Amino acid sequence: MTGRLPFRAGDLRKDAAKKPDPDAPISVSVLAGILDAAVREGTPTKLRVIGEISGFRERTHWYFDLKDADAVVQCVVFASSVRKLGFVPENGQEVIATGRIDYYAKSGKVSLIATRLEPVGAGALDLAYQKLVEELRGLGWFEQERKRHLPFFPKRIAVLTSRSSAAYQDVLDTAKRRCAAVEILLVDVRVQGEAATAEIAEAIRDIGRLHERLGVQAILVTRGGGSKEDLWCFNERVVAQAIVDSPIPVVAAIGHETDTTIAELVADVRGATPTQAVMRLVPDAEALSEQVSRQASRLSQSYARLLNDSVSRLDAIQSRPIFRRPKSIVSLLRGELDTLTQRLAHAAHQQTSSRAIRLERLAGRLEQNRPDRIAGRRERQNAAKLASVEQRLIAAVKRKLDNGKYRLAGLSRELAAVSPIAVLERGYSVTLDAKGKAVGSIKDLATGDVIETRLTDGSVRSVVGQSDPTRRPPRRKPRKPDEPDQMDLFDGKR
Repeated sequence: MTGRLPFRAGDLRKDAAKKPDPDAPISVSVLAGILDAAVREGTPTKLRVIGEISGFRERTHWYFDLKDADAVVQCVVFASSVRKLGFVPENGQEVIATGRIDYYAKSGKVSLIATRLEPVGAGALDLAYQKLVEELRGLGWFEQERKRHLPFFPKRIAVLTSRSSAAYQDVLDTAKRRCAAVEILLVDVRVQGEAATAEIAEAIRDIGRLHERLGVQAILVTRGGGSKEDLWCFNERVVAQAIVDSPIPVVAAIGHETDTTIAELVADVRGATPTQAVMRLVPDAEALSEQVSRQASRLSQSYARLLNDSVSRLDAIQSRPIFRRPKSIVSLLRGELDTLTQRLAHAAHQQTSSRAIRLERLAGRLEQNRPDRIAGRRERQNAAKLASVEQRLIAAVKRKLDNGKYRLAGLSRELAAVSPIAVLERGYSVTLDAKGKAVGSIKDLATGDVIETRLTDGSVRSVVGQSDPTRRPPRRKPRKPDEPDQMDLFDGKR
């Protein structure tokens, strides 16, 4: 982050020497050039500054302040340097920053351009190690419940190490000494350096994928001791991931007993040394031989005890009376059998007699309740009930018909009394206009209207000549007191 000016600061200083006038003003760019030259010429090209990180911002580049109790300096770590650091600093962490001082003219800021950061106290590798440990512990990769059991007697073991390493020779010697029947399959990989990480992870994945075809039942990842940097390839996440994903158990023995790598923490079994790891995987032939001898001795003793017990039981069986005098036992049992036979015959006779008596009683009851007799009784009972019901039904129908006749006669008389035909028969007539409507008043007619007069034996059509509204019809004679009231033709009153 260095600003470059279109002039050289030395030329400015020469110009300034030629013009020593202190009152002459200069531009901001000239001042920036003077400051840049002063910073470059007045500070070393490489500085190591210790301080506390504050205001850390992680973007493409890292930006933060480096401070102590009395001062603050702005710092920048470019992306090209970030990839080489191996850890991400945090606010409040004390570090040693190595770099150079730079003046950026466009913002007027002086910054420390750091190319390296070293944590004070724990190193960068230690911080990266602790950070990965916490991450994998949170994922449960260290839990004992996740880890697989080792095979009891593996036929073939794949050993991931360098062919030229002392650890491989220790593995061969120990495996041959303990049990020569276990075959060792060497997978030659680099065990330190930048390329070692990828080789180790790829080898573990390949063996896991081909373990059935290769006949491999377990994997041993091992190497001898070394510095922290030499062993760092076994602390990478990609190696830990390959171990966790392996379909067969993995034993790890890296470095000395005091060295503990991530690969050992996630492995199914950790060996403090390569020799100890082989001892965990390969059974001891002498110990197995002793176990076989002990088991053979126990089996022989068990067989002898079983044989003695069987002989004792056979002797006890032979001493029983049934085997010494079998005929007497048969005679005794034959007498008991005869007695039981007589008792069985007597019981059968009694049972047959009682069943026969009961059968006779049931036959008599069955005779009384034969279906044809029951049907005849029910038929007679139903016939009597049907006759009674028929008589009651006929009487009820007759009563109903008589009541209907009486009611019909009364209604006929009432209908005849109110019938218009009966009124006409008594000498009355009905006059209708041309529309067939009854004429109730002479006011409803006009001269020349055609009217129809209905009588009891026909009808007469006529034309109205002249009407006299002053003429009233003659009064009816009063009825005699003993004559019944005549029903009115229209309102139905008597």
